Parts: sequence; C-alpha cells; structure tokens
Amino acid sequence: MANRNKSNEEFQKLSMETRYLEQTAETLQQRISMVNAALTDITYANMSLDGIEKEKDNAELLVPIGGSAYVKVKIADTNKIIVGMGSGVSKEKTLLDAKATLKERLDELEKTMNVAQQQFTQVAERINTSRSRLETLLANAREGKP
Repeated sequence: MANRNKSNEEFQKLSMETRYLEQTAETLQQRISMVNAALTDITYANMSLDGIEKEKDNAELLVPIGGSAYVKVKIADTNKIIVGMGSGVSKEKTLLDAKATLKERLDELEKTMNVAQQQFTQVAERINTSRSRLETLLANAREGKP
C-alpha cells in the first residue's frame, strides 16, 4: 500500500511537472516565433538598404504602404537613413551606419534565437523523459505493480 501511494505521488508530481514543462515549451515557441519575425524584418530592411545603396539621389521607388498598395517616392539623399532606436525615438544615420546598426541587431537576435532554441530543446527532452516515466507508472499501475 505504501508503494502504491508513493507511485501515485510520483505520478501526480510528474503530471504537474510535465504540464509546467509543456507551458514553458509553448512560451519558448512563441518567443522563437517573435524573434524569427524580428529577424525577417531586419533582413528585409538590410536588403532594402542594399538596394538603396545602388540607387542615385532622386531615384524613384515604390514603397509598400500595406494592403498590397504602394506609393511612388523619390529618394532625396541615398546616404541619409532614419533608424528607429527604440521607445519611439529615431535617429538620422549614414547608410553605412544604418547598415552597421541593423547588423548589430541581427547578431543580437541570432544569439537570442540560439539561446531560445537550446532552451526549447532541453525542455522538450525533459518532457519526453517525463512522459516516458508517466507511461511506465501507468503500465505498472494497470498490472498492479508498485
């Protein structure tokens, strides 16, 4: 009887731990998705800067404004780029400085992505281990083993 109570306690503890780990994995997946979206955004911005770098002043471009709509604009100065610095603050930078700023952000996001992916892998491994143990406990309980 004591062994059965011990098995029940272990089962309940593992069940709670597995639910917690599953929630953690879901949170990490959301974080990875957000970081991936930011990586994509910065990559597109970098590609746009590469394109602007090849243009001359007063070149005409189509700029997307959303909903598959575009506006035709002329670039006044291809070397002046406005870069968001955070908290609603933007700063004018040279094209090279803007590219360097985006590269730094890209590097930081890649580091963040790697850490989140490693954490997710560790959590997934723990979930699998917990599930295996739960299955073993269930099988033993069905067979009447402690």
